[in-house]
Amino acid sequence: MSSMPELNHRTIATNGINLHVVTAGPTTGDPVVCLHGFPEFWYGWRHQIPALVDEGYRVIVPDQRGYNLSDKPEGLDAYRLTELAADAVGLLETLGYDEARFLTHDWGAAVGWQVLLEYPEYVTKAVTMNIPHPAVFDEYLFGDVRQTINSTYMFMFQVPGLSEWALTAGNCRGLKLFLDMTNSPDAFTAEDIELYREAWQQPGAATGMLNWYRSLLRRDPGGVPSMTVEPETLVIWGTQDTLLRASMAEDSLEFCPNGRLELVTDGTHWLHHECVPEVNGLVTDFFE
Repeated sequence: MSSMPELNHRTIATNGINLHVVTAGPTTGDPVVCLHGFPEFWYGWRHQIPALVDEGYRVIVPDQRGYNLSDKPEGLDAYRLTELAADAVGLLETLGYDEARFLTHDWGAAVGWQVLLEYPEYVTKAVTMNIPHPAVFDEYLFGDVRQTINSTYMFMFQVPGLSEWALTAGNCRGLKLFLDMTNSPDAFTAEDIELYREAWQQPGAATGMLNWYRSLLRRDPGGVPSMTVEPETLVIWGTQDTLLRASMAEDSLEFCPNGRLELVTDGTHWLHHECVPEVNGLVTDFFE
């Protein structure tokens, strides 16, 4: 596995907020935007950054709003999907790019789908991992009993104050348990978890992270011109995911005329941590 390249940490203004952003790779390389999910931060792409830099890409990895060192605006309207997508597009504009490849996972993939639908002109190619197309997720969340049960935690996250306490008490025992219950034993090292705890305990981070879930269920996510995804899209899915049904991955392709699906049979929801060579190979081959 390649060693970590030189990382540049900076604060970048986008869509009315400031994001902490890590960049790596040649400044002349084609840009790849990596969007993390819950409860991660930029470091969640530590296995993919070297592989992308080795291919000559300029890698752009933000802490998304509400997370780690990025701004944490108040109110649920600030966490609507249309705002989150505007963050990503505004980041490209600030950096002087007209388009980019997108690599996304979990909530980052939900933002990725929104960008694909709302701003397709900014997307060269996109990879989404273990989050389905929004129309499919809507259908399963409220129409599939098994998926509704699997998503119970999302409804529990709606309780302000209590949810923050449950996740962060005892040195973030609840967040650590959330990871432990959904991954394979070797997905995160003890050193990784300490870095995650540091990010989780940033002022306002617990509420910021949870507001993504609260906004999803209590605010209109924002309209899109069409539910059809036009840019070339690769859906990668770890089939051992205990949170999200794998059938949603195949159903997502119905909305992607230029899409294809790759199943990672040994991967859980955290497949990009567990199946690094396979995931990196799929991503770099697709991007090329």
